[in-house]
Amino acid sequence: MKSIDKTRSISIWIFIVPFVAVNVCLLLVTQFHSLFPNQEDIIHNTFPYFDGGASISRTARPYPSWLIFKPAMFLTSYLLIKYWLFNKDIIEFFKSDHKNTKKIVFFGIASAIALTIHSIFLGIKFDNDFYKLFRRVVMLSFIVFEIVAQAYLVVTFVSMKEKLKNYINPTILNLKIILVSFLIFVALISIPIISLPGDDFFGFQLKFFKHALEWDYFIGVITFYLLTFLMWKKSN
Repeated sequence: MKSIDKTRSISIWIFIVPFVAVNVCLLLVTQFHSLFPNQEDIIHNTFPYFDGGASISRTARPYPSWLIFKPAMFLTSYLLIKYWLFNKDIIEFFKSDHKNTKKIVFFGIASAIALTIHSIFLGIKFDNDFYKLFRRVVMLSFIVFEIVAQAYLVVTFVSMKEKLKNYINPTILNLKIILVSFLIFVALISIPIISLPGDDFFGFQLKFFKHALEWDYFIGVITFYLLTFLMWKKSN
C-alpha cells in the first residue's frame, strides 16, 4: 500500500529534521561563539537536557541559529501535514468510516500550523504582555494538538490491530502506546508546575526544571515518529 510506504519514509524525516536542527543550534550557541555578532547571545557550559541551562528558543532565536531552526521547522510542519493525511488514507483503506479519522486530521494539521506560527514569530521581540501570552499559547497549542493527534492515532490503530497485523510490528505499536501514555502523564503533572508564577518555588529553581522538561519532552514527541518508521513493515 503506497500510503503506508509514504508514511514510513516521511516519519523518519519528521524525527531527523527537528532533532538535528535543535541540536545544531545548541552546538552553535555553546561552542562556536565567534559566529554570533552579539556576544550576549552565546551560552557557556550547559547541557540543557540535564541541567536546563537554556530553553530551546534561547538557542534557536539568535542569528545565525535561526537560519537553521526556522527552515527546519517549516519543513517539519509540511512533513507533519503530509504525515497526517497519509495516515488518513491508511485508516480509510482499512475502515472507511472510522470515528477518529476527522479528529486525527484536525489535531494533526492544527499542530503543524501552530508549529509554523511559532517559528514565524520566534526571535521577533515586542515588549507587550499580550504578545508574550500569544507566543506561549501557540507553543502550548502545538504540544496539546500534537499529543491529542498521536493519542487518537494510536487508539485507532489498536482498534484495527487484527486488520493491520500483516503490516505492522505489534511490539513497536505497544511501545507507541507506552510513549503516548507517558507523554500525557508528564503533561498532566507538569502543567500545574510550569504555570506557577516566577522561577522560585520554595528554593527550587523552576526555570531550570522547565527548560530541561522542554528539551526532554521534545525528544519524546519526535520519538513517536521514529517508532512509526520502525512499526510499519517494508513492502515486499
